[in-house]
Amino acid sequence: MGELTLAAAFMIGLLGSTHCIGMCGGIVGALTMGLPESTRQSQLKLLPYLLTYNTGRLLSYSLAGLIVGLLSSTAGKLFQMGGFPIGGVVGGVFMVALGVYIGGWFQTMKPLEKLGGYLWRMIEPVGRRFMPVKSPVQALGMGFIWGWLPCGLVYSTLALAATSGDAVKSAMLMLAFGIGTLPMLLAMGGFAEKLQRFTHHKWTRYVAGILLIAFGAMILSKALGGGHMGGHDHAMHGGMNHNEQSVQQEKPAHH
Repeated sequence: MGELTLAAAFMIGLLGSTHCIGMCGGIVGALTMGLPESTRQSQLKLLPYLLTYNTGRLLSYSLAGLIVGLLSSTAGKLFQMGGFPIGGVVGGVFMVALGVYIGGWFQTMKPLEKLGGYLWRMIEPVGRRFMPVKSPVQALGMGFIWGWLPCGLVYSTLALAATSGDAVKSAMLMLAFGIGTLPMLLAMGGFAEKLQRFTHHKWTRYVAGILLIAFGAMILSKALGGGHMGGHDHAMHGGMNHNEQSVQQEKPAHH
């Protein structure tokens, strides 16, 4: 897993957080509504709750990455057929599909979110036990549970993480993704209204979608181009070795 992939995961979180405000904004609102008026009105008093909530959310992403990494490393052979880099291709395709989704051109992630809904119905009742939130510890638990909310953004990044074939690397990738979402969600207090206007603007979504598509194209190019060049170089070296052997075999005949 190169720096490109970690950077891509961070950018998915950063650019895709335009989608997070719609998905998680209501949850953060519910988090703050359970607090005393004096706490809600003070950004300083509210900050520990937002930090612990988002810490729980990042922990859930990292755990999910660890799980898919363990599964993919167990089935590692599925991600490499001969010299064809299946993992890179799958990751690139998911990134392109995510860009199309974030841009609002086509609901490519809806089937994944629908599948995740079945798991969420089992987890959601546990999350409700932490509400109303009255302490940072409850906010941490709420964030950890709500991190499993059905979200095409999270699922597509998990698909990219699964291609690493390594549990620790997958967890790191999901952590990088989560960190990318922090600026938008930590600013949910006083800047919420301005952020919503900005993120709901069609050109904001378009730019985010195009950038994610570009990242996906880079990953696909690296995966397919690298495999092709490797095979080409191997063929060239193989051909040169064969020719050198032929020359060496022919030289004694002239003597």
